[in-house]
Amino acid sequence: SESLPVAQRFLELFEKVDGPIIVPSGSCAAMVRNFYTDLFKADQGLVERARTLSERLYEFTEFIDRFFGCDAIVGTCEDQVTYHKCCHLLREIGIDEQPLKMLSNIDGLRITPMNRADVCCGFGGAFSVKMPDISSAILDEKLDNIEATKANRLVAGDIGCIYQIQGGLRRRGSTTRVLHIAEILSESIRNSKTGKVTE
Repeated sequence: SESLPVAQRFLELFEKVDGPIIVPSGSCAAMVRNFYTDLFKADQGLVERARTLSERLYEFTEFIDRFFGCDAIVGTCEDQVTYHKCCHLLREIGIDEQPLKMLSNIDGLRITPMNRADVCCGFGGAFSVKMPDISSAILDEKLDNIEATKANRLVAGDIGCIYQIQGGLRRRGSTTRVLHIAEILSESIRNSKTGKVTE
């Protein structure tokens, strides 16, 4: 597999550092945690190393929720947003309502529910390249649902989803911005005189 040397390099790099490994993408977290052992199945040594590493690897919102709690970030952001539930984050990592709880803790932020928020955006990595027509059809439905919310910004927790949705919105001429949840949490802290991460 072409991904094998990349995965081995990932192990080599992150085995050199101590402490939690925080990744900004549910897809990346799912790959390491759920699929590295299968990728390395021909080498039991690599399987064990992958298992050990995955025990301290967390998706961004998962880390905040586990070690600080969903209400730990206190900030302000006067805006209207909607939230896309990314496939791998939801189905592989099991993160569902936690990001929404974090967003709801931001003063002034209005969260408009999106119809079928948990439905795929059509990216799926190589899927969007191998099956572009199906990918585009899935994306179009997602874009329709986003635009129906009238939100100024869409918040998501996966880089692939952000890339896919932002590209689709731009092609439509939409002014809706797409950003990672870490960005809006950071923005809310900067906006507030009392913004902080509580312990």
